[in-house]
Amino acid sequence: MKNLLLLIISIVTVNVSVAQTEVGSVTLPNSVNFGGEELALNGAGIRRKAMVLKLYSGGLYLAKKSSDAKSIMNADETMAIKLVITSSFVSSEAMSEAVEEGFEASMGGNTSSLDSEIKKFITFFSDEIVENDTFDITYQKGRGVVAYKNGKELGTVSGMKFKKALFGIWLGNDPVDSKLKKGMLGK
Repeated sequence: MKNLLLLIISIVTVNVSVAQTEVGSVTLPNSVNFGGEELALNGAGIRRKAMVLKLYSGGLYLAKKSSDAKSIMNADETMAIKLVITSSFVSSEAMSEAVEEGFEASMGGNTSSLDSEIKKFITFFSDEIVENDTFDITYQKGRGVVAYKNGKELGTVSGMKFKKALFGIWLGNDPVDSKLKKGMLGK
């Protein structure tokens, strides 16, 4: 009986550990479900500032694995980026500024065509942000970009052009962090 109990415990432990991936101090699930679609972790990494400060761990979730950033950004398919805040330096104001700068870089400084969408998206970060907060930035086919904080829906921004610019923050030619981009692409 004792051996059977140990066997059951070891099987459950193995299954739980296989269903998650360690990224720095954060454990990301290997799969998530958004818009009724099961998405698998494509890759993950850590967003650093000044090479030493770890701001958040991030993972890219896709229906089918890919290392092609351009095709991911252009795909009209459900996908998600999960960000888990790991630093008290990430405040609402800092996150809003970083997102705005990310759009500037993603769009080569020409953000005027998406000004209203960007402003709306930035409001999703207006509430206090603390360590271990989790943001799910999803694109749901037929619905648009849907953002969540700690599982609570924050709002939706429609349009493929906006989706491409948003995912370009992490996957574009001038990403927020090149090592994080490589990690998300599974490289």
